[in-house]
Amino acid sequence: MPFVMVNGCRLYFTVQGQGVPLLFIHPPVLTHYNFDRQIKELSKYFRIITFDIRGHGRSSFSKVPLTYPLIADDMKHILDHLKIQKAFICGYSTGGSIALEFLLTEADRAWGGIVISGLSEVSDWVLKNKIVIAMTLAKLKALSVLALYISGTNMTTRSSFWKMVKEERKGKAKNIEEYYRYSLSYNCTDKLGKITTPTLLIYGQKDQGFQRYAKLLYDKLPRSELKWIPHVKHQIPTKAASELNRFIKQFIETQMERNGK
Repeated sequence: MPFVMVNGCRLYFTVQGQGVPLLFIHPPVLTHYNFDRQIKELSKYFRIITFDIRGHGRSSFSKVPLTYPLIADDMKHILDHLKIQKAFICGYSTGGSIALEFLLTEADRAWGGIVISGLSEVSDWVLKNKIVIAMTLAKLKALSVLALYISGTNMTTRSSFWKMVKEERKGKAKNIEEYYRYSLSYNCTDKLGKITTPTLLIYGQKDQGFQRYAKLLYDKLPRSELKWIPHVKHQIPTKAASELNRFIKQFIETQMERNGK
């Protein structure tokens, strides 16, 4: 299994395919496996990289509390390990916040950004309450309950559900709680104007709670384009994989053509 040691933490990652690199970032509890359908399809065209954030899935426990800058730095180390100078950075849900953090701090390492059902801040009480509940369950070490619920909302088949649960149960409750906790305080909205990297925003039309975040990012990111996928809520990587993969492929090919690559 491929691992890389980063400042005392053993990070699990996968690489499949060849060509332009595309790095995926998952939200709390979930793991690299959430992007299984992206790996299978997009690796026909690109070099797909996934990883388990510290304390999640197969990566080891982090003694250093999780923050988005720390995770973004881990991503840079993974790219360095793979001798990749620039990649497309794709984050799902709160993983989208980390993608934005990476674009702010490591702009020279990114060809473009892709934010799926993402946000630059948590500013509505419904989402805040959901995060607090999940954070509390993690603090109580009720990881099995979290894994069952989150896998149930994301996975589409029985076999993928149980495989995801198995991966999620390997996580470390303290680090998962830290990931949730940091998401409550993170806010890069006022800095979005500094992101000049081309960014693709993808949201589900039925994801009512996140429409405000889609509009906010589209309004404030200087070089963004917004795509809506009909008949789907938040869980786009698994429940609208074909549409998502098509948008990603078009975006990457367009950006590389503009860069003469």
